[in-house]
Amino acid sequence: MRGVSTHQQTAASPFIRACRNEPVPHTPVWFMRQAGRSLPEYHKVREGVPMLESCMRPDLIAEITLQPVRRHKVDAAIYFSDIMVPLKAIGLDLDIKPGVGPVVADPFRSRQDLARLRDLEPSDVGYVTEAVGMLTAELGETPLIGFTGAPFTLASYLVEGGPSRNHERTKALMYGDPQLWHDLLDRLADITATFLKVQVEAGASAVQLFDSWAGAVSPADYRSHVLPASAKVLKAVEGYGVPRIHYGVGTGELLGLLGEAGADVVGVDWRVPLDEAARRVGPGKALQGNLDPAVLFAPTEAVEQKAREVLDAAAAAGTGHIFNLGHGVIPSTDPDALSRLVEFVHRTTQTA
Repeated sequence: MRGVSTHQQTAASPFIRACRNEPVPHTPVWFMRQAGRSLPEYHKVREGVPMLESCMRPDLIAEITLQPVRRHKVDAAIYFSDIMVPLKAIGLDLDIKPGVGPVVADPFRSRQDLARLRDLEPSDVGYVTEAVGMLTAELGETPLIGFTGAPFTLASYLVEGGPSRNHERTKALMYGDPQLWHDLLDRLADITATFLKVQVEAGASAVQLFDSWAGAVSPADYRSHVLPASAKVLKAVEGYGVPRIHYGVGTGELLGLLGEAGADVVGVDWRVPLDEAARRVGPGKALQGNLDPAVLFAPTEAVEQKAREVLDAAAAAGTGHIFNLGHGVIPSTDPDALSRLVEFVHRTTQTA
């Protein structure tokens, strides 16, 4: 398995060491959505190429994934894809519409719809294996993070038919037919677990489970209706020994549960300081985050002040820390602001 040698090659990197709560020469940095619309070189290579097509071409995946590593000198790359890719790979009729997001042609409404969710086979996503191989050869000691969308967020898109502000259809199914809801999330857990396994076996050194919409539910509902499926995904890759990051937006009340689902690292958005997040998560977990992405539009001095507050809170937390934004890079962000931020964090936290 190619991934074994790659995992050994990246084991001493600051990012992997921070994930494992080990001493680091500096706080590692990467950004959610670092590979994407904030970069002019991204727009150049994506010109005329639909989003989902760009996620299925190994040459484009590799180039887009590497762009922020070259430009910003971040400590980890994040595999360029979209959370809907594994569902597209099993034949669902969906698209990523510019300015809208994922749109599903025939939303899920009944138990009969479960039959449309067949198992994902590694051969369905051969381009992933090829792209990860290209990337790890180029990245060397810099880790590649594999990722997938969490079952709850994917279910929400399938049930709503697209993005939703209130998730009313999602919650109506969750409360009204809890057995169907469980079966839907369980099926999605199997699909996404396979998607992560393909990435790790090809060489990804860590994984992140994105649950973008998990903050829409209460802690009690999360524990009953969401956590079991996410735990199944994270458990499926436990045996590979790679760090598992679990992240959601607006999940301040769920941080302990995100860790409980099986994460080694809990991602924190900007609403909860990292020292308080550490208290909610409990001992033994590293933290990732959590600068407000909008701060990057302020003058450099203000960005550095807010970044220092994040670093101070992380130091008070007393656990492993990966510096990141509390959410993805806003598309209109100045790329130079990101590069300056990486340099500031590295310089400020350097121990040797």
